[in-house]
Amino acid sequence: MFIRGKIRPEERNPLSVILHFLYTPFARLALRFPKILLLVALGVMLATVYPFRQLGSEFMPPLYEGTLFYMPVTVPAASISVASELLQLQDRLLATIPEVAQVFGKAGRAETATDPAPLEMFETVVNLKPEAQWRPGMSVEKIIEEMNDLLTIPGVANSFTMPIKARIDMLATGIRTPVGIKVLGPDLKELERIGLALEHQVKEVPGTRSVYAERATTGYFLDILVKRDEAGRYGLRVEDVLEVVESAIGGMNVTTTIEGRERYPVNVRYPRELRSDLERLRRVLVPVGMEAPRPGGGMSSPPQGPAQVPLGQLADIRVTRGPTSIKSEEGLLALYVFIDFAGRDVGGYVEEAKQKVASLELPPGYRLQWSGEYEYLLRTHERLKLVIPLTAFIIFVLIYLNTRSLTKTAIVLAAVPFSLVGSFWLLHLLGYHLSIAVWVGIIALAGLDAETGVVMLLYLELAYEQWKREGRLRGIQDLREAIMHGAVKRIRPKIMTVSVILAGLVPIMFSHGTGADVMKRIAAPMVGGVVTSTVLELLIYPAIYYLWRKRALTKG
Repeated sequence: MFIRGKIRPEERNPLSVILHFLYTPFARLALRFPKILLLVALGVMLATVYPFRQLGSEFMPPLYEGTLFYMPVTVPAASISVASELLQLQDRLLATIPEVAQVFGKAGRAETATDPAPLEMFETVVNLKPEAQWRPGMSVEKIIEEMNDLLTIPGVANSFTMPIKARIDMLATGIRTPVGIKVLGPDLKELERIGLALEHQVKEVPGTRSVYAERATTGYFLDILVKRDEAGRYGLRVEDVLEVVESAIGGMNVTTTIEGRERYPVNVRYPRELRSDLERLRRVLVPVGMEAPRPGGGMSSPPQGPAQVPLGQLADIRVTRGPTSIKSEEGLLALYVFIDFAGRDVGGYVEEAKQKVASLELPPGYRLQWSGEYEYLLRTHERLKLVIPLTAFIIFVLIYLNTRSLTKTAIVLAAVPFSLVGSFWLLHLLGYHLSIAVWVGIIALAGLDAETGVVMLLYLELAYEQWKREGRLRGIQDLREAIMHGAVKRIRPKIMTVSVILAGLVPIMFSHGTGADVMKRIAAPMVGGVVTSTVLELLIYPAIYYLWRKRALTKG
């Protein structure tokens, strides 16, 4: 219905005429010097080793959520007032960046067992304005770098991530930064010593933004040890003394007020000025439910009202150091070292960091485990060792079932390495790293190249069989003409296939917004591979097919 007028045959179509005119000289040259062409193609493949070795490795490209998550850590044992002041200072500094729309931070943990965050760990959600309102040339990475420079506060180790990603990472590995080190062993003090040594060494690795090793034994605790003999002299049990400690110092809920549908507990304890230091705590009075004995012994004096004894007389009160939290993995105590870096791929950074810390001698029973995104990367590599060969085998079987010839199958699969030439060069030029998204694109490209290779082989086979059936295949020159006929016929559908693929994938390379970075990594190897495979297939396929059929024709 939509096709009007006279339909021209393919040979007389203006586009086909132009394509045939451009392609025919190169095809004749390829058939005239097939071995030289194969050597050149092999050299191009060998040259691709350079960009391939320059590619880094990562688990997944950054998936920007439109919101940043600032998770700094300060020195342990900071008071609530100091933590509050530091949090407000960070919020004010972040709010000065033009691209920031809203800042909301918290210190410590929420009232839930699923959030065991210490007071020295901050979590700040930074909502960004739409990209249209950003300064010219600004990107998320540049904003993070500006934040990091602005928030250079003594005693604070910065780290930046995104809210959803941070929650998933912490649930999966416990590490909230891109890379972390888990130090496993039996003793917390030794773990802390090893962690501090790692922190000092990893700081020297290029690209490191911040390193923070957990301080496992720097928590300060108030220990109240009841003197059982002294308490027994006054008829007190340990429970009686500790009940006073709980109510007077820690506070005790005595009732609940009801205001409409709201309920508020009423907590009673000593005012802050009476429990602010050790000496005041020792003066907390403990009621005694018996007559107080005389210091020199003998008969006790008659009761003069409820007796009270200072807490310092019934218990030893002192401040001790100990672990603020205890982690364990695989039956061993664990200490985490958090590492934040920028401008490098995960795989390359960790390999260099491993070489840096290789000189650190670990005592027997202690070991290091690299975690975070690097842990995902290792799992991905192990999975790809199975997926990629399996995919190649499936493609091989499908092509063999179609051609019923190992030689033809090998000719079709020859397109795959040639297509990787463009994939790796384009990835190198764009500065992308190898990731799951990139490998998805490469696997899709392999299937696409095998499909177009089968069609190319089909055209060559049809031309060869036609020449043979008509009795025109009498020598090498006739073989070249048959291959030229089949190859030239293939030029239009090949260009149409490539044009449609590029029309769908090239716009992705210029897209922006959430998820665009992942889609670009999938599209990039396909765009680069399709371009090079088109050039190489149109020249290499006829050359390989010519050498194969020439050998059979010479023997015949």
